[in-house]
Amino acid sequence: MSNPLHAVVIHKAGDLRIDEFPEPVPAPNEAVIDIVYGGICGSDLHYWQHGAAGESILRAPMVLGHEVVGIVRRAAPDGTGPAEGAHVAVHPATPAKEYVRHPADRPNISGGGYLGSAARFPHRDGAFAQRVAMPTRMLRVLPNQVDLKEAALIEPASVAWHAVNRIGDVAGQSALVVGCGPIGLLAIAVLKARGARHVTAVDLHDRPLAVAKELGADIVLKQPDDADVAAIDADVVIESSGSHRGLDTAIRGATRGGVVAMVGLLPSGPQPVQIALAIARELDLLGCFRFNDEIDEVIRALADGTLHVAPVISHVEPWRSAKKAFAVAADPTVSSKVLLRFRSVR
Repeated sequence: MSNPLHAVVIHKAGDLRIDEFPEPVPAPNEAVIDIVYGGICGSDLHYWQHGAAGESILRAPMVLGHEVVGIVRRAAPDGTGPAEGAHVAVHPATPAKEYVRHPADRPNISGGGYLGSAARFPHRDGAFAQRVAMPTRMLRVLPNQVDLKEAALIEPASVAWHAVNRIGDVAGQSALVVGCGPIGLLAIAVLKARGARHVTAVDLHDRPLAVAKELGADIVLKQPDDADVAAIDADVVIESSGSHRGLDTAIRGATRGGVVAMVGLLPSGPQPVQIALAIARELDLLGCFRFNDEIDEVIRALADGTLHVAPVISHVEPWRSAKKAFAVAADPTVSSKVLLRFRSVR
């Protein structure tokens, strides 16, 4: 008799468990994947801490996790997708079938599903599990030179890459990144990879700013005052704090005619932000939500060495220690990206 499989499941706010699960039974177009690493995302933390991530409210137990990489254990029965033994990253989105109103290159705003999301009911289980079945359309084969541990950052790095794509060509531009959580740090890495001339990073804590410097930030500022922010005068800004204060800093730090990409998800409801300043300076405020095919660009950049992400990983914990790992991930003074390890790889 085979050993039971396990997954990291949120039952309600504060109630994170390791539950047993049966062996996955794949559909014809699904491959069976042995998960190796899974990165703990802010949304995973919100489900754990609050039982909700924004408007997505937990109504039943749900397997968490969408930042995952692994190894194909069994190829899809229909012959599509990667072969057995391939190292793969996962694109966790499922565009809505009724997606018709927006251009074909923006399925991320179609209102579709996402791994480990309570946006719809029944919820869409995630992939913090020892073994899962995944549609082959979600799988991206990793080149041999891409380390699986670093590959666990492909999904959040794709979010940062998408934000830079929304801005456009950043080569030779000065940039400001507000909020140096994992997405903000990866935004710094992407900006440097895409040729930004000068990057300033802002955060509330010393540790993330030290990592920002390691990733190539030219200047780091801890809790700057309004005068310091105004002096930044950045051509492009990425707001990744997800707070109204962070967005206010982003607007104040942008040059006249500049661009602010809003990646951090602010709470629902009115927000006290200096929109009048954005109007007077003719700033472009761009909403940025998840990503599309940027995952392929990120994989190429990791493979050719132009994208440097390793310093973002602060901790790797075994899956059985998920509760400890979540507590560490929730403290930005001690961690950046925390990974769960589901199996060892030689």
